[in-house]
Amino acid sequence: MRHLIDIMNLSVNEIDEMIAVAKDIIANPGEYSEKCKGKKLATLFFEPSTRTRLSFEAAMYELGGNVIGFSEAQSSSAAKGESVADTIKTVGAYADIIAMRHPKEGAPVVASYKSDVPVINAGDGGHNHPTQTLTDLLTISREKNRLDNMTVGLCGDLKFGRTVHSLITAMSRFEKVKFVLISPDELRIPEYLKQEVLVKNNIEYVETTDLEAAMPELDILYMTRVQRERFFNEQDYMRLKDSYILTPEKLENAKTDLSILHPLPRVNEISVAVDDDPRARYFQQVKNGKYIRMALILKLLAESQA
Repeated sequence: MRHLIDIMNLSVNEIDEMIAVAKDIIANPGEYSEKCKGKKLATLFFEPSTRTRLSFEAAMYELGGNVIGFSEAQSSSAAKGESVADTIKTVGAYADIIAMRHPKEGAPVVASYKSDVPVINAGDGGHNHPTQTLTDLLTISREKNRLDNMTVGLCGDLKFGRTVHSLITAMSRFEKVKFVLISPDELRIPEYLKQEVLVKNNIEYVETTDLEAAMPELDILYMTRVQRERFFNEQDYMRLKDSYILTPEKLENAKTDLSILHPLPRVNEISVAVDDDPRARYFQQVKNGKYIRMALILKLLAESQA
């Protein structure tokens, strides 16, 4: 049974193929409107979500399928103490494919070991978020018409940001990609990620605390929020939460074809005044999430039936 737990579960060729399918869905939506007729997606969200959950549901509906599931742990038997393994075995009796978000790192891996249907990791704690990464890659591909030969700035919470971890891992497989890692010292990327992905693969990168100094060389600026839910200490969160706020003034020296991305939700890190800048692509990024999840659902269902 094929699952998507980590972006590295997919080869570069598979990612390219899914991006191509997503672009075809955008161009020819009617051709996909009954591809999943009679199929059911279960969305098991043990942690709050707006975009990821709704985009999965919209994706399945637009493929002609149906959706079951829950949007919070308290509305499931997890509130009674049921294990992830038992929940997955139960839901697999009702659905053809499962999208699961959980606050504990590794929970989707456990689920995949016990599941009789494909499991998609829709985010596990501060670890991975592979479908957001697919969304990011589709967005970059549509904006730049390539996934190589570019400088990518990642700004904000790089320590706990699972979207950042997955994107760095994914883009490290494309040629001539340089990362500019912009964060407070306390929120730098984890050492294991630096050593196992960047250093091991000889990927060019720099770490800095200065967003404005880095701005002129960036092709992509990926902003992230400082995540209150990942902090153990409220005082640390309050001290760091507004470390970077992107404003029109800070974009004055940026490239004219810069693409500004954000996995959302936004709190304070991008001023609403930036929304009207044509380089702001984070709401287009939201739309792309539906299309790439449609492509992923089609791929996993096809392989499970092969």
